[in-house]
Amino acid sequence: MQIQRARVRIAVEIPIVITTVLDSLEGTIVDLSEGGAQVVGCSLPAKTQCQLDLDGHVVFGTVRWSEEDRMGIRFPYELTEGPLLERLHMARAARRAPMAAYQPAYERLPTTPYAPLIQSGFGRRIR
Repeated sequence: MQIQRARVRIAVEIPIVITTVLDSLEGTIVDLSEGGAQVVGCSLPAKTQCQLDLDGHVVFGTVRWSEEDRMGIRFPYELTEGPLLERLHMARAARRAPMAAYQPAYERLPTTPYAPLIQSGFGRRIR
């Protein structure tokens, strides 16, 4: 059975500290959206109230499901600011960026018929 999500989860790798009333655990967010996150490397029982700490910025959440070494955390309010939202936006932008942007100029195909002439150096003609 596939769960219908309100927001698409984006793959990330963000080390965080999760704090409860009784414990403090280290984990890694492996997917993130404005409404929740999947954390690996630790687990808490379902329905546990917790807070996620990243660089001194705290986001509150509730554990929705838990397995041996991972769990899903839902935020009571969607992310609207802070380092988690910034990381989410960066991951989304990287996902949307075309691969051509990361290729060196000499590997790119010319975009116009005059591009080889424009890209050649002074006094050289490339054909």
